[in-house]
Amino acid sequence: MFVQEDLRNKNIAEYLLYMWQVEDVIRAAGLDSDRLYETVIKGSGRSESDMHKWKQWYDDLIAMMYAEGKTGSGHLQVNENVLMLLEDLHARLLDSHKQQEYKDLYYRALPFIVEFRARNHEQQNDELRDCFNLLYGVWMLKLQNKPVSSATTQAVTAISAFIGKLAQLYKEDKAGQLDLD
Repeated sequence: MFVQEDLRNKNIAEYLLYMWQVEDVIRAAGLDSDRLYETVIKGSGRSESDMHKWKQWYDDLIAMMYAEGKTGSGHLQVNENVLMLLEDLHARLLDSHKQQEYKDLYYRALPFIVEFRARNHEQQNDELRDCFNLLYGVWMLKLQNKPVSSATTQAVTAISAFIGKLAQLYKEDKAGQLDLD
């Protein structure tokens, strides 16, 4: 099983962040699947069959990026669909009388979301996208060994707890185990 399949089953939030990273890796490789094969796949130690499947997966993503006009920036529709599913669940959870812990985590994260939106001059009221953008951005800063302020770390902690709970409840919802009413 490949990373994306495992993450999609275990933690939808980590899956989405991973897929955003894959989009960026594809762009960094110039949307060239042979280059991805040489730099990412070939040295993975996987079987020839698995490497072929992995390359095909990249080929398919590259074709989708071209078809959707996402070669320079933006996210593939399949990833946008995941975000929409999470937004739908988020709304249902906020309406539920049985999800107080989730609401508490959301309201602890909300001031940080609002501050992030103000700092980035975001006009849309797209809170989950803002959360994922913040988490992804901080992840990229850490990968580059750039400093992350204590205020940002505090925001990441609150938002991570909120998004982590959302991912857990998403998994329960998919399994038919989520009680909203």
